[in-house]
Order: sequence, then structure tokens, then C-alpha cells
Amino acid sequence: MSPDAPAGTPENPTLALAERLIALPSVTPDEGGCLAVAEERLRRAGFAIEYIRRGKVANLWARRGHRRPLFCFAGHIDVVPPGPDELWSSPPFAPTRRDGRLFGRGAADMKSSVAAFITAIEAFVAEHPGHPGSIAVLLTSDEEGDAIDGTAAVVEALRARGEALDFCLIGEPTSVTRLGDTLKNGRRGSLSGALTVKGVQGHIAYPQLAKNPIHLAVPAIAELAATAWDEGNEHFPPTTWQISNIHGGAGAVNVIPGQLDILFNFRFSTASTPAELQSRLRAILDRHGLDHELAWTLSAKPFLTQGGELLAAARRAIRDELGIDAGLSTGGGTSDGRFIADICPQVIEFGPVNASIHKIDECIEIAALAPLSAIYRRILERLLSRHLS
Repeated sequence: MSPDAPAGTPENPTLALAERLIALPSVTPDEGGCLAVAEERLRRAGFAIEYIRRGKVANLWARRGHRRPLFCFAGHIDVVPPGPDELWSSPPFAPTRRDGRLFGRGAADMKSSVAAFITAIEAFVAEHPGHPGSIAVLLTSDEEGDAIDGTAAVVEALRARGEALDFCLIGEPTSVTRLGDTLKNGRRGSLSGALTVKGVQGHIAYPQLAKNPIHLAVPAIAELAATAWDEGNEHFPPTTWQISNIHGGAGAVNVIPGQLDILFNFRFSTASTPAELQSRLRAILDRHGLDHELAWTLSAKPFLTQGGELLAAARRAIRDELGIDAGLSTGGGTSDGRFIADICPQVIEFGPVNASIHKIDECIEIAALAPLSAIYRRILERLLSRHLS
């Protein structure tokens, strides 16, 4: 029994399952035994289990039912490295209840959400064992890493056999200050570039015999940083351009470097396309006369669920359970929604407060666990209620 619960209160099943998952070290791409725990619970609830493996990654696809509509809960059980154990107030993989919170790596991102949607499914199936439609669960251990062999691989397998989703809820931690204040109905795209500006190496005392690529690139960098790429739109903030890495030099104070290497990234809205951004950036480099090489990586396209039954059901469930109106956001980093949106017309993300994610002493409010599961269950009931007798 939780020390934070009143005497005689039954143990919260979502809390118990979250603790069981947090106790399993699952640093990307290792699933750490979490998938077996999920499989055990879902098999008991009548799900057929399938593993879709690629590279070093194991992905679980579980489905109950064969009819439409198909509602999918999606999430990841991998976590980022915890850092030095001694910096944590309690061991990162020893779930600890303290001051009304549950501490441990993955508590907020996102093992508590996984626990909540499993217990929500169990409660829903117990009440509606013959429910219409289908329920699916997609779990991966490759979200916090390269995200090449995880959800992307599952989506490819589902698309190849014509298995489309009608609704998908991803349990990412979206709330800002309290559970339910924010859900995400889309995400920005991510376009990265590797730029090499070429110069001529030489002795720093004889600049007339060399060509300094750093000096040549600075005006172009300044223009790129000052450029307004678009104004965004009603759903997305403006596109941003940021340098993440820059390197030039031979490591000696008296050598002019022969090249400058820059890594940069666009986080872009639906107001711009990757082709447009690439074309405008190349035009700036050419205008400054830079001798350069450029390689691009498009890791995410923007997606948006502007309306529809899923978004309405989620906002209504949050209002009914918590008495608040959830705001909509498309901010933050990328998520696996970028892949799922290719086979699902309605994708949203909703989960606990994200203030502690990827930090030392990551945690979640214990009092948020039962309402989170209840909200997930309400969403299921609302979407399938028109089919229930």
C-alpha cells in the first residue's frame, strides 16, 4: 500500500504497474523485460501478441478484435541514461515514493503512461468484454534513440499488410503544470543539415596566402540566424533555424583552418516545406559566395490533428475527470507520432507533467496516476460508446 494513501485504501493498480516497469532498466535500445510485463497483462485481457523486430530493437504489437474502428495506445518503454547514480536522491531504477511523488527514470517519460493505458484497457475490457471495434497497443524500445527500428518499423509492417489505425493516442508527457492542462494535437517537422565551408589552410601570419572559411561564413551565418523563415500559422509557431555544432581549426593557434563544419536544424511548421527551406538556405550560401558542401536529413514531417472524434473525446474526458479544459499544443521535440500519422488520420498525445523528464530525480505525482488511467478509459468508452449496447 502506498504510504501516501489513507489507511484502508486499496493499492492503486496503475501505481503498482508503473513501479514494476520503472524497476526494469531499459536504456535505449534495451527493453529490459518491460515488454514481457506488458505482454503478460495484455494476454490476460484477450490480446493477440506479435513482436516486430528490427536490428537490436524489439517492438510489441498487441491487438484485441478484428473490426473497425481500431483504437491504438502507443508508447515507448525505453528511457534515456540516468547519469551518475550518486546524483539521484534514490537509485534511478529503484522506484521510490517520497513526498507524494514517484521517483525513478521513466516515471514521467513514459512508463507511468504505459501503466495507465494498460490498466485503463483492463478496466474497459472487464466491463465490456464483447466490445465492438478493436483496441491495439504499440510499444517500442527505440524512441529515445535513433528511432529507426522502433515505431517506424511497426508502421512499415502494418502498412504492408493494409492494417490502418482509426485513432491513436500516444502517452507522451504533455502536461505543463498540472495533469490535463495540455495535450498535443501535432508536432513540428525536423530537418537537419551538415554544412562544410571550404577554405585554404595556411599560416596565421600570412593570411594573404590562405582563405579563412570561418571569416567567410560569419556573414552568411548571421543572415541565416536573422531570417524569418515563415510566420507559422494558427496551429504552429514560426519555423526556427539553430546551429547545434560548429567546428573549425587544426587545434593550433597559428594555423588558419582549411574548412569549417556546421551542424544545424530546422524545426518547421506546415507553413513551410522541406524543399522550400532547403532552397532558401542554399540561396543565402550562394549569395555570400561560399564554396561549400551540404547534406540533408529529414527526420520528421509535421503532423496535425485539427479536429475529429479523438480530439473531442480526449478533451471531454479530461474535463469530466479533472474539471479543466485542456489547451492544445504542437510545441516541443519530435515524437513517434510522425510515423503513426502516415497510417492514422487522428493522432494525439496526452500524458503527465513533463517538468522532470530527462532530469535527475525524474518523478510523477502519485495522485495523477489514477486520474490518468481514468481519462484513458473515458476516451475509449466515448469513442466506442456509440457501438456499445
